[in-house]
Amino acid sequence: MGQKILWDCLHPLFPYTFYTIIMTITHQPAPLSCSASEAKPYNDYSTWIRQQFQFRVQKISVDAGFSCPNRDGHISTGGCTFCDNRTFSPQYCGHGKSIRQQISEGKAFFARKYPDMKYLAYFQAYSNTYAPIDVLRRRYEEALETEDVVGLVIGTRPDAIDEEILNYLAELNRQTFLIVEYGVESANNDTLRRVNRGHTFECSQRAFTMTRERGIRTGGHIIIGLPGEDEAETLRQASLISALDIDLLKIHQMQIIRGTRLAAEYTQQPFKLYTPDEYIRLVTAYVERLRKDIVIERFVSQSPAHLLLAPKWHLKNHEFTDKLNNYMKATGAYQGRFFDK
Repeated sequence: MGQKILWDCLHPLFPYTFYTIIMTITHQPAPLSCSASEAKPYNDYSTWIRQQFQFRVQKISVDAGFSCPNRDGHISTGGCTFCDNRTFSPQYCGHGKSIRQQISEGKAFFARKYPDMKYLAYFQAYSNTYAPIDVLRRRYEEALETEDVVGLVIGTRPDAIDEEILNYLAELNRQTFLIVEYGVESANNDTLRRVNRGHTFECSQRAFTMTRERGIRTGGHIIIGLPGEDEAETLRQASLISALDIDLLKIHQMQIIRGTRLAAEYTQQPFKLYTPDEYIRLVTAYVERLRKDIVIERFVSQSPAHLLLAPKWHLKNHEFTDKLNNYMKATGAYQGRFFDK
């Protein structure tokens, strides 16, 4: 699947190895605007998503049983050194359950408080385009056939797509709400190599361009504080991320998860991890250098306490975001303030 694209992505990293959306009823991407989020100093996701629907929507994570080319030997084994999918898979996911059953159990949780809620099926765990097209079709469409599901969010790797898959996703995009999210993680190829990511930043650039050319909304994930990246390097990358054909961005702080290879490295030779105040200052400076129209979906992620080795901030996501908002407003910071076209 996508052998040429995978080779183009991998060649700079492995030169001797050959491996191979927000329903607008017109099904076209709605213009992204921060005008409705003036109360916040950045283009926030909660405001943006309310503009896309006339009803309340909630993501429900789905484990569709996919694997990852960085785990099964197609590219590498063991996966990224920082990764453990248990940190973002709810208990109702997987364990042999059908997609329909997972969504139904997720709905039952939210319906107690919001009985009229509609849902986006979030294909989150592993690489959710890493399968033959007929398998993808069955699993995505099973989700869409589930009552109250009004769209899909598909998380994947930039080296796990090809023309055939993107053409199918373009069909879906004409029928329903669709976002395709890519794990970029870093714009620095040395960092990507160090964490065994298995693709280059150039690969991410191609994936975003190919996806956006088909009118599909795109999301990206980055991690701030990866080993080897200091504050100056983090800020340097803001312009590179801004240059992508990207609509939405999820920012994650570096977290060391027990049992990962990165945890073993950190235990043997600790590297810099940011305190909450340090991270607030850095992520503020980063956001000031981002394009104004990029919708920011998150600034931090929260791993289960029993899996988290470090850093232990003892802050819930909303508590951190409140602190960040207060800091940005107090200092006059806002998204795009120092963005250089």
